[in-house]
Amino acid sequence: MASSGSFAPMSEPQPDFLADALAYIEAHLFDALSVRALADVTGLSPYHFSRMFTARFGMSPIAYVRARRLLAAARRLEAGDASLAELAFDCGFESQEAFTRAFKREYGVPPGEFRRAVAPLRQTIEENDMSDIELVQLEEHVRREAFSVAGLRAAFDESNKSGIPALWPRLLSNLPLAGQVDGRSYGVIWTATPGRGSVNYMAGVEVRGDTKLPAGFEKIDIAAQTYIVFRQTLDGGPLHPQLQAAAREIWGKRLPKLGVKLVQAPDFELCPEGFNPMQKGAYIDVYVPVVL
Repeated sequence: MASSGSFAPMSEPQPDFLADALAYIEAHLFDALSVRALADVTGLSPYHFSRMFTARFGMSPIAYVRARRLLAAARRLEAGDASLAELAFDCGFESQEAFTRAFKREYGVPPGEFRRAVAPLRQTIEENDMSDIELVQLEEHVRREAFSVAGLRAAFDESNKSGIPALWPRLLSNLPLAGQVDGRSYGVIWTATPGRGSVNYMAGVEVRGDTKLPAGFEKIDIAAQTYIVFRQTLDGGPLHPQLQAAAREIWGKRLPKLGVKLVQAPDFELCPEGFNPMQKGAYIDVYVPVVL
């Protein structure tokens, strides 16, 4: 694979469907909204819609809906045109007590003490600044035949994703594995619970055959697939924030505008043999499955 050195769209840019999802939320704010219903607006699977939405706006689709409802409730409180019980019901809470707890978490005071207008939602309507990310798209399509990755897996969502880096030291301390193909390593991501915004993440290496794995290790078989590949060049600083920034850029900005059909299959980060995350100029390739 040779780097193009610049980001070149594969096709004419498409409308930003995440903006369509926001418009739909605003028009149906107090309806029964689900991840699947919002994904249908965009024509994506719930899995890919959740990945892209969370990357763009910093929270899951349902958390965004809840925050928008709470903002609407705050404005109605300011206007004095509804009781707490009415607001709780309108916002989809099962009780006034649950509404009060959520409101206080969001604004720092319970709704009964709310006396002034609130600022717009924090980062939900802001673009993340990715100007420092060195990220290029490689060949338009890369074909990989079926392969298997063995490693350590856990389920993560927005509440515990900071635990992902802890998998890697545990993996490295058990290498090489029986049947390991080479020195490259993989961070494989696939859906954990459809529609819930959680994903499985495995830190692993490619293996061949049915080999005995250390306790706690698992194996995932990845089918033959075509991918779009992005290469992220690192700056020598802490790794995890750079990966998070690249994920926001890829899933929140670039993929929504490429006009490609995504496949609900594992995507993965591929680190080359001898990878040193603290070395300036080291790189990671991000493989996203697509339909030709």
